[in-house]
Amino acid sequence: MGEGNEQYLYLRDPLGLTPGEVFVPAHLAPVLALFDGEHNLPTIRAALTLYRGMTLTPEELEGLVRELDEAMVLEGPRLEAAQRDALTAYRTAPFRQPALAGAAYPGDPTGLENALDGYCAATSVAMGSAGVSSGPVAGLLSPHIDYTRGNRVYAASWQAIAPALEDVEQVIIFGTDHSGGGGKVTLTRQSYATPWGVLPADKELTGALLTTLGEAALEEELHHAKEHSIELAAVWLHYMLRKVKGKASFRNLPTVVPILCGNMFPYVRGDEDPGQDGGFARLLDVLTTAAAKKRTLVVAAGDLAHVGPAFGDSVGWDMAARATLKKSDESSLEAVCQGDAPGFFQGLKQENDARRVCGLTPIYLALRLLGSGLTGQRTGYEQCPADPAGASLVSIAGVVWRKNGGAPARQ
Repeated sequence: MGEGNEQYLYLRDPLGLTPGEVFVPAHLAPVLALFDGEHNLPTIRAALTLYRGMTLTPEELEGLVRELDEAMVLEGPRLEAAQRDALTAYRTAPFRQPALAGAAYPGDPTGLENALDGYCAATSVAMGSAGVSSGPVAGLLSPHIDYTRGNRVYAASWQAIAPALEDVEQVIIFGTDHSGGGGKVTLTRQSYATPWGVLPADKELTGALLTTLGEAALEEELHHAKEHSIELAAVWLHYMLRKVKGKASFRNLPTVVPILCGNMFPYVRGDEDPGQDGGFARLLDVLTTAAAKKRTLVVAAGDLAHVGPAFGDSVGWDMAARATLKKSDESSLEAVCQGDAPGFFQGLKQENDARRVCGLTPIYLALRLLGSGLTGQRTGYEQCPADPAGASLVSIAGVVWRKNGGAPARQ
């Protein structure tokens, strides 16, 4: 971004620890690139002079470091202390606070209900194709884009599974962790709250998962505090539960297991197979055992493609490119509707995830957990604008997964 003729870099802290907005003059970008933990200040000054022709006095460089450290965008004791304090506050709170209430959606219960009522009233529930399974609902692919752009797909998808919520006992939500590490899954013992109250955590199942996965599954727990993917699905879940169970059914709510999922870069860009990942296998073993004991709904809170200049592409996406994108998305959705986790992953790997499908990990794990004998019915697909010019897009879809019959078997 720029002010007048001056260009600035905007540094955003996804954990929300930065006390204010941080803007750095764009000409200092080469300096930031050297703040990698491997260069001391004299070495940084020498490298800037030698390779960039830039001259910074020791005082100027020390001042920049001090300002960035105070803004908590540099790793170090100050940031580590802030993270510890924030994690303690998160864990000792009575529940996980709705981070987006009053911003991405109305924060008051009545206003929120009216908003979602309006979305539902304006959206028909049109399922994908004729001849699909009419078996029991097992899972749902829900977007995690904001409601303003994604409300039609949200409304169609959650209305389609509303009757199945009558007897659901536990809900497992896989959500994209936009700041998560490669191959990471992150748990939390906290219950998620919405403006209507608290969705109870399944502490017994979370405890079993932690016993199996170890404390590594809590290393990035603070991400739960601000990450929006699970929250936006949880609001729709709570809304629909109130519709089918009654607004006062506080003691008759299913338990919820929220699981944040990091990126798939180690598998998309490397030779490793996520199907051989020991952490994923242990996670799914515990969840499969738990799902066999209770009526379970599996939710993948994930969007599809992120394309255009806003996401690093050199050109905007015109109508021809949008048609190509839709064709590629439909290929991925075909694998999703067939319950084909390996096929879904391999299709994206073959293109080096050029579409930047941020729902890759939650969708993949949901498919693995749901297993074979699965049929997906599409409830909607849209390409949402992601910049003022409409040259960048986020594609989203909804899918209801139903079991064809027989016992589930993981792929």
